[in-house]
Amino acid sequence: MCGRFFLDADLDTLVEHFRVERLEFDPADYRPRYNIAPTQDAPVVRHAHEGRSLALLRWGLVPFWADDVKTGYRMINARAERVAQAPAYRHAFRRRRCLIPASGFYEWRAGPTGKQPYAIVPRDAPLFAFAGLWERWDKGETPVESFTIVVTNANAALRPIHDRMPVILHPEDYDAWLDPTTPLGRLQALLRPVEDSAVRAYPVSRRVNDPRHDDPDLIRPLD
Repeated sequence: MCGRFFLDADLDTLVEHFRVERLEFDPADYRPRYNIAPTQDAPVVRHAHEGRSLALLRWGLVPFWADDVKTGYRMINARAERVAQAPAYRHAFRRRRCLIPASGFYEWRAGPTGKQPYAIVPRDAPLFAFAGLWERWDKGETPVESFTIVVTNANAALRPIHDRMPVILHPEDYDAWLDPTTPLGRLQALLRPVEDSAVRAYPVSRRVNDPRHDDPDLIRPLD
């Protein structure tokens, strides 16, 4: 799974890397984040008529048919094996896919002194792009747009830490994932672990366990 991630790139870097044509928020509302947690807003890239747009959506997908926005608390991750059939995700999988920019994510490895957090970062690329789904929920006083991260089996590099990881897409696959007309078979082929060589992991401070902590020290390697 993926229960925490970080994004410390500046806005210009995001716009350039993802070829964003339109911002759906005031640039003043964007800032680097070092401990993004469920129910918080985070940037996502999605398909728009005029090209790719960048929006701030709530993490934890709320299906359009849900009676309560709290449904999203349980839907921060969508398992790749079931994403095309599960009622909560199948409609978004067909028409509302997004990319979730990340500088890295955190996973915890059990040990004799408790769980040790690790930061997982790109080895050579500037950013990760997680495969995501988004939805719009209109049953409350205010519409809620939310997202989930698609997860798959961990690759060999991360398996000693955790058995699941986000689906990480390569830049050449961004268009296929975002295009609402991409055939389902092509999409399914993208739901695989990224190559071992694409990631590296290192231990970080247990301060990351508390989502109230959000500062650059969280991603510094332990001595």
